[in-house]
Amino acid sequence: MDTLSETLVLKRVKSPADLRSMSLNELRELAADVRRALLDKVSAHGGHVGPNLGMVEATIALHYVFNTPEDKLIFDVSHQSYPHKILTGRARAFTDPDHYDDVTGYTNPSESPYDLFSLGHTSSAVALATGVAKARDLRGGQENVVAVIGDGSLSGGVAFEGLDYGATLGSNFIVVVNDNDMSIAENHGGIYADLRLLRHSNGTAEPNLFRSMGYAYRYVHYGNDLRSLIEMFRAVKDIDHPVVVHINTMKGLGLPVAEADKETFHWSMPFDLKTGALLDNSVDDTPGYDDIFATDMLKMMQADPTVVTMTAGTPGVLGFSPERRRQAGRQFIDVGIAEQQAVDMAAGLAKGGAKPVFGVVSSFLQRAYDQFAQDAALNRQPATFVVFYATMFGMNDETHLGFFDVALLGNIPNLQLLAPTCRNEFEAMLSWAVTRKDSTTPVVIRIPGSPAVDNPEVATLDDYSVAPYQTVRQGEKVALIGAGTFLPTMLQAADLLKEKGVNPTVINPRSLSVLDTAALDALRSYDLVITAEDGIVEGGYGQKVASYLGTSPVKVINLGLPKAFPNHYSASELARQCSLTAEQIAALAR
Repeated sequence: MDTLSETLVLKRVKSPADLRSMSLNELRELAADVRRALLDKVSAHGGHVGPNLGMVEATIALHYVFNTPEDKLIFDVSHQSYPHKILTGRARAFTDPDHYDDVTGYTNPSESPYDLFSLGHTSSAVALATGVAKARDLRGGQENVVAVIGDGSLSGGVAFEGLDYGATLGSNFIVVVNDNDMSIAENHGGIYADLRLLRHSNGTAEPNLFRSMGYAYRYVHYGNDLRSLIEMFRAVKDIDHPVVVHINTMKGLGLPVAEADKETFHWSMPFDLKTGALLDNSVDDTPGYDDIFATDMLKMMQADPTVVTMTAGTPGVLGFSPERRRQAGRQFIDVGIAEQQAVDMAAGLAKGGAKPVFGVVSSFLQRAYDQFAQDAALNRQPATFVVFYATMFGMNDETHLGFFDVALLGNIPNLQLLAPTCRNEFEAMLSWAVTRKDSTTPVVIRIPGSPAVDNPEVATLDDYSVAPYQTVRQGEKVALIGAGTFLPTMLQAADLLKEKGVNPTVINPRSLSVLDTAALDALRSYDLVITAEDGIVEGGYGQKVASYLGTSPVKVINLGLPKAFPNHYSASELARQCSLTAEQIAALAR
């Protein structure tokens, strides 16, 4: 049974059409019901907390005024689309614990005709909306096109590209800027001084970025007030030219701990609504790779003022809490949600004699592929990039998959892609990458998708510029090559094989972009080589090995992930489907 009372206004809303006949007081009751449903779910289930609590009233007003789904509504990032889902026929996924997993955390066209795109990355809604609006104009349509973008997302380059073109449409094009003075953490960039002036002047300050780009401009100071929002959206509905509606909202509204600590409650695991404490009280004293990275980087920054740590709007992922950011001072750089800027700035820092280390979420580095190839690798700039969540054992939403990085980066010339297998190897690679001298190679280090523990069988090096493969165990006839995360799995498979009388060689390749041809030539007389990697097989590391050994009699089997977008998968089940368990690998070898 649903947890919300049968008498609540929310019970009457099966689609946005149901709320359009409601009075203002009923809409306010609806907002309270939606906020209660959000709090009940995210506190018990986890999810994006602050972004959704701040968007309750704006979402109700949008659906009240605009005739969705005929009028098109596109949410940027869409992690603030929970209220939208509640109002568009998916309330049960927020009111009934048995159905919490019925929907994803982002808009998804397979769920509802009210969702136009699957959007989990930032800054793209305005650009997508320009295409939707232009298509409408070409076919003679009359519907409104509304893009909703947060102030944090405005730091992404494609947001400016979309705004730049959208201003030229000369037809109905509505951009709602949800300004809560926050990104995931605090905002960074010159645009935010302009937004601050607009907020403090009730939208009257000049110069005005949006007017300068060619937009009409409207401002709502109380962006969580339903009456003000409805009046403003009515004023711009069916407008015949591009307009920006700038609304000033409160991130985390309705949850005191989220209002007080907006960064922590951007997203959270299940927590206590009163205290904000996580419900999982189990304590693991083992540092994660985020803590290890931050600790090591702080030490190197303290020892060398030219060492800098960089992030593109996700400092918490790197282990850089507000206190650690304070300690780092000007040697910690947050460019906002702008990975392209971060990669190019890192290349520029390296050119200028500094030692930049850009920590980036694997799924987000895809936005900067051209900068990796052209500006860092082609120009041979010795910047260091550390990739977090580059694994099948990390985020599992189809919009946040992290296991495409090897295929993306491993084939760029002049770029070295290192895959540590454990804590001691990661720290050795990071230390070498930051302190190396006379290097002309950008280095990418992908953090293993396994616990941060030492492995005494793994030998570390002082110099990874030409990293030979490590033969962790010497055997015969069968070779198991475990890249990064999967070296421990290969060692487990080797133990199982040894029990059956097979003594395999186990190899740690260290680098996934440069082949150790001498080590591979030694395998030409083997019967079987199996590679396993924490990434897709097509274009991945294993195929390089298979291609190189293709002229020899040895049979090569590549294990990894399919070229697909699995959604909300079980990592253990996906591993079994891909024959990536130790038992399956041992059976395959036998």
